[in-house]
Amino acid sequence: MSLNGPILKTERLTITFGGLCAVDQVDFEVGRGETVGLIGPNGSGKSTFFNLITGIYRPTSGAILFEGENLVGQKPHEIARKGIARTFQNNRLFSDISVLDNVILGMHGRQTTGLFDTFFRYRRVSSELKAGAKEAMELLSFFSDELRQSCLKRVMDLPHGDRRRVEICRALAAQPKLLLLDEPAGGMSPEETEELMQDIRKVKEKRRDLSLVVIEHDMAVIEKIAQRVYVFNYGKKIAEGPFSLISKDPKVIEAYLGEEGEDAAA
Repeated sequence: MSLNGPILKTERLTITFGGLCAVDQVDFEVGRGETVGLIGPNGSGKSTFFNLITGIYRPTSGAILFEGENLVGQKPHEIARKGIARTFQNNRLFSDISVLDNVILGMHGRQTTGLFDTFFRYRRVSSELKAGAKEAMELLSFFSDELRQSCLKRVMDLPHGDRRRVEICRALAAQPKLLLLDEPAGGMSPEETEELMQDIRKVKEKRRDLSLVVIEHDMAVIEKIAQRVYVFNYGKKIAEGPFSLISKDPKVIEAYLGEEGEDAAA
C-alpha cells in the first residue's frame, strides 16, 4: 500500500465491446480527500469507467492503481474490501426490505459474520450486528431525523430523494476510502438537489480523508462541490481542471452543444 501520491490513478485505461471503444486510453487521478467531478454527454463512458474501477468490467488494457496496487483482474467484492464503494445511476437498493436493513447490508464486507446472517438474522447475532444497527441509525440520523424515523419503512415507500440518500448511506456504511457517486441528483427537483449538495458537504466535513468522484449532469452540483473536473466524450478524456476553466474549454462546449443539437434534431 502506498500512502504517497493519489489514492486512485488510471493509466491508459481502455475497454472495447466488439468494435466500440467505450473507454479510450484514459489517464485519471484522484487525490486523498479530494472531490473530483466527472462530466460528459450521454454515452461518453462515465458509468463504464466506474464499472472498470469497481471490477464489474475487466479492461482491455491499461492499469487501475488504488493506493499503488493494480486492481485489474480483481473481483468486485475484493475491490470493495480494499475501500472503494459506489452508488449507481439507477439505485440498487432492496426495495421490499427496510431502510435499516439496506444500510446494514452495506457493512457486510467489513464484518466477520456472513452476508446470510447479516441479512436474515442480525438481531440474533448479538454483538457485531447490534453495533451495526446502531451505526446504521447514526448514519441515517446524520442525513436527517426524518430519514432516521423512516428506518423501518420499506425503501419502496420512500420518496425518490430519500431513496438516493439511503443508497449513499449504504455506501458509507462500508467505511470506504474512495466513494463513487453515479448521478446522485438524478431525477431530483432543484430543492432536493440543493439538500443533497448540503448532505455531501456534511459528509466531507465529517470525513475529510474521504475521496469522492461524482458523475453528474447538473453542472451547478459539479461547480459547487468538485475541486477538479474531468470531461469525457466518446470514451476519451477531452479536458481536466477546475470547473471555471473546463466550462470555457472549446472542446467541452462543442461536446455539449453537439449533444443538444442531436436532441433537437431527434
